[in-house]
Amino acid sequence: MNYPHSVLMRVQKPARYTGGETGAVMKDKNAVDARFCLCFPDVYEVGMSWSGLDVLYSLLNARGDVYCERAFAPWTDMEALMKENGLKLVTLETGNPLSVMDILGFSLNHELSYTNVLNMLDLSGIPLLPAERGDDWPVICAGGPATCNPEPLADFVDFFYIGEAEAGLDAVLDAYIANKNGKERFLAEISALPGVYVPRHFKTVKKAVPDNLDTAFLPENFLVPNLGSVHDRAALEIFRGCIRGCRFCQAGYIYRPCRERPPELLLNHAKHMLACTGYDEISLLSLSTGDYSRFAELSSGAMELGENISLSLPSLRVDAFSLELMGRIAGERKSGLTFAPEAGSQRLRDIINKNLTEEEILEGCRLAFLGGWTRVKLYFMIGLPFETDEDITAIAELADKVVDVFYNIPKYQRGKGLQVNLSASCFVPKPHTPFQFAAQASIEELTEKQRMLKRLIRSKHIKFSYHNADASIVEGALARGDRRTGQAILQAFKLGARFDGWSEMFNYDIWHEAFDKAGLSMDYYCQRERAYDEILPWDHVQTGVDKHFLISEMERARKGLATPNCRDACSNCGAAGCSI
Repeated sequence: MNYPHSVLMRVQKPARYTGGETGAVMKDKNAVDARFCLCFPDVYEVGMSWSGLDVLYSLLNARGDVYCERAFAPWTDMEALMKENGLKLVTLETGNPLSVMDILGFSLNHELSYTNVLNMLDLSGIPLLPAERGDDWPVICAGGPATCNPEPLADFVDFFYIGEAEAGLDAVLDAYIANKNGKERFLAEISALPGVYVPRHFKTVKKAVPDNLDTAFLPENFLVPNLGSVHDRAALEIFRGCIRGCRFCQAGYIYRPCRERPPELLLNHAKHMLACTGYDEISLLSLSTGDYSRFAELSSGAMELGENISLSLPSLRVDAFSLELMGRIAGERKSGLTFAPEAGSQRLRDIINKNLTEEEILEGCRLAFLGGWTRVKLYFMIGLPFETDEDITAIAELADKVVDVFYNIPKYQRGKGLQVNLSASCFVPKPHTPFQFAAQASIEELTEKQRMLKRLIRSKHIKFSYHNADASIVEGALARGDRRTGQAILQAFKLGARFDGWSEMFNYDIWHEAFDKAGLSMDYYCQRERAYDEILPWDHVQTGVDKHFLISEMERARKGLATPNCRDACSNCGAAGCSI
């Protein structure tokens, strides 16, 4: 057992800390050359829902000379008991302390997990600063989408792997094994590898991308969580990248080029995945599933995998919704459908390059209602560049029109009621997008926009929810931070910041004090428009999309001009290798 029974019986969810899942890999730890701990800076059920976990876990454990184990951030109840009982953070597979691993690899999926990275190191008894970690301590690395700006964590991490693991992580492990017990030699050697950024060996780094996604590694082994995870189903990645070019969407830019996997490959993989896990639901993963060019072929084949197999499409565009699609995802009726218009007015949708008309939004909803759905989620953003009060009003008006569409259908005029869940998140400008140059709306502006929208929503059929504006400001400061913001992260950790991505845990006052103690201003990072010729903290990271293209897209946004999607016309963004 990884932790004493007396401790586990005092926490909310003991299964977070026990390991032993179906699919967990057990090796002789003394028979390998390197032990790698995959660290996820959030709770178990969130980390186990991450689609990249099975890929990394299987990729590393497929090597006979490497043992990949896992560790997740302990919830606050467990952290308190660990400190009370003098316990260190351990891996789920062997129950060994993280401090005896060779490499700790943190997955950075969002900026508000940064204090959890420091806390996991601290709970392991590992010094936070590289200068205090000699050869006897693990090498600390990080990967994931947030590493497209690695500078905020550069003071704590030995190296960053930027890009897709299948493209070059093996070469990193080969170099470690060849230079074991020589950390500086290892770091110097890997700094020349594609996708590897060693902060003490500053250089321009190009994102690592597999030559061919069709032949890239696919996991043979799948972990089944001990308790219900956030996304408790089999995850099938059908393609990477996105053809749409929404100007706010970091993932749509950093995961270019757009590459599809063939249906026959996906169906064989899905069959194996279902057999290994026992799941009866497949989630088709991509940034925009309806844009998969061979969707009909894939979904027909998926339906033949078994009578009770259902499909889940978490990233569905409303203009891609059709009667054919509706028939293939009937299992989704229980949980409702989610559409993301992002902006209420056509003017603002053109500015953000959503390429979605009001007619398409309403028609997609109408088809869903005809198909039996009576719950729909509508996602919007507030605080977008060039937004006006009229754009906020347009969100409420569009939601009202969705309600009208429902009650204009004869079978609903006296029958079932409609529930529209309207969610408005606060826009955060992100690196490597056209809006990386834009100023972020202030807390006061965001709060007033939220209040305005709340006043405008009067229908009993519309339920309005919104995100914490304070947290969005901190996220914005970290997203576009430089190396100096690492000191603010350190101060926030020392002041008790944990699980900042959880609304019940986030404390803005801590972060305000942390930035003050570091001698920094969040306004400098958030409420400041960047000049096009400014050297940005992340300019040395090359994701494949040219900075000049981002500038041209920002100018098109300023003029309210939309850009065609990649399938209709190539805009020469610089990301060569699309297979669309």
